[in-house]
Amino acid sequence: MTIEAAAETLPWPERFRELAKQAEDERLKAFYEAGCVAPETPLKDVPFVGLDFETTGLDPNKHSIVSIGVVPFTIDRVQLGGSRHWLVKPQLPLHQTSITIHGITHTDIDKAPDLMEILDEVLESLAGRIPVVHYRHIERPFLNVALKWRIGQEIRFPVIDTMAIEAHLHPRRHPNWWQRLRGQQPVSIRLADSRLRYGLPHYPPHNALVDALSSAELLMAQVQHHFSPETPIGDLWL
Repeated sequence: MTIEAAAETLPWPERFRELAKQAEDERLKAFYEAGCVAPETPLKDVPFVGLDFETTGLDPNKHSIVSIGVVPFTIDRVQLGGSRHWLVKPQLPLHQTSITIHGITHTDIDKAPDLMEILDEVLESLAGRIPVVHYRHIERPFLNVALKWRIGQEIRFPVIDTMAIEAHLHPRRHPNWWQRLRGQQPVSIRLADSRLRYGLPHYPPHNALVDALSSAELLMAQVQHHFSPETPIGDLWL
């Protein structure tokens, strides 16, 4: 077994320490050296960061990041003063489909920096915090591929996925034909629809900073309704 493969089997705090030793890029090394909370840490003691990317598509091997939003928070308070939002020049051209979704145009990104130019700021915003996303198959894979292309190294970190929590809470969200015939409607676990179930306000979608805030608020509501401040972070992260 390689050192990298062995590190994958370790708990996150130990894994971060091993990854810090392996990291050749100083920014990535500093990210790992900031550490990771232990899995038994109660949610009330965990520093979180809402994280959202807008991208040119859904495949990290074919599409690129165009904006990044981060919002630091705890389960008691959103720290809006620490929020950051970056436009990023994608490696590949924008497609009209993605422009229609997130509204970021060629003009917007014409003078935007490459991810490498802001990588230290992005990683500093994430360091020591547990990222919270809605649908984990975007932010972590896209950042991983982006770093692999640029610095030849991958990145690893745990996330809390608010969509996965909603999926767990609504395992029978897709009614069968008989249930549909009787009028039962499917339960949507999309971000806006999930927020609606908790009485959270409607925000315009597909802005990275707004969606990062939306995910942060959704986790706070999920903890309030379904978990406890004493719930160990290890019960929820992925």
